[in-house]
Amino acid sequence: MMSKFSHIDDKNQPSMVNVSNKNITKRRAIAKGELFLGKEIMAHFTNDEITTKKGPVFQTAIIAGIQAVKKTSELIPMCHPLIINGIDISIEPIDNESVEVLCSVEIDGKTGVEMEALTGVSVACLTIYDMCKALSQQMVIKEIKLLEKTGGKSDYKI
Repeated sequence: MMSKFSHIDDKNQPSMVNVSNKNITKRRAIAKGELFLGKEIMAHFTNDEITTKKGPVFQTAIIAGIQAVKKTSELIPMCHPLIINGIDISIEPIDNESVEVLCSVEIDGKTGVEMEALTGVSVACLTIYDMCKALSQQMVIKEIKLLEKTGGKSDYKI
């Protein structure tokens, strides 16, 4: 038997989880995404960055990812607005065709930050795509996933 979804009430209607009785704990989530850019785009990679007419790609993507983390509750209907302690986003080459985007989010709160980390990775990847699409449309955003979450009822780590 499948467990009850936390965002469905007794009348089978959408409901935001009430976290008022939960304890405040330090919570952290790390999400990862991979982005296939191709050799044509990666050929522009110098000094840990790709620069296009739109500007520095990775720096812009990191800023976009940070903004996305802070706006997650505006994008995902059942997410609580949170006071974020810290956000770290990194973008590193995996090989001569792909990059990895990592987003780590930390709070002291009553609810987790998995959605915030996943949203940060997603928007950072979309920003890279947007800034590089003039060079190639062969890019593929792939395997966005949660790597780790700590501080709630249960911890998770791949």
